[in-house]
Amino acid sequence: MTPIDWAMRPLEKFADFSGRAPRAEYWWFYLLFVILYLVVSIVDSMVGVKAFGPYGILVALLSLALLIPSLAVGVRRLHDTDRSGWWFLIILIPLIGAIVLLVFFVSGGTKGSNRFGDDPYAAS
Repeated sequence: MTPIDWAMRPLEKFADFSGRAPRAEYWWFYLLFVILYLVVSIVDSMVGVKAFGPYGILVALLSLALLIPSLAVGVRRLHDTDRSGWWFLIILIPLIGAIVLLVFFVSGGTKGSNRFGDDPYAAS
């Protein structure tokens, strides 16, 4: 699969919290999100409308539109490392939660099948 295919896959699986997402799917989607955020932020700053504090309406709409796919791909990424999606809630612990979640997202997935499904690299 190409990087564009990996980045678009979470949008195709919009609210699918089951299965597994390999590192490529998660990180290419995250890069797409950052690029879109930067572009929309520039457009928002040119328009000059600040709807939500320092954020414009377009940034708010983008964040809202990609909220569910972001959560779903994050949960599937945790499934790939053989962890429950409930581990995503560790982000609620300031600083430490974000570091632990980053380590989980960066670590390699389970080789072969695990309790959440087959190896996503074997299926692609």
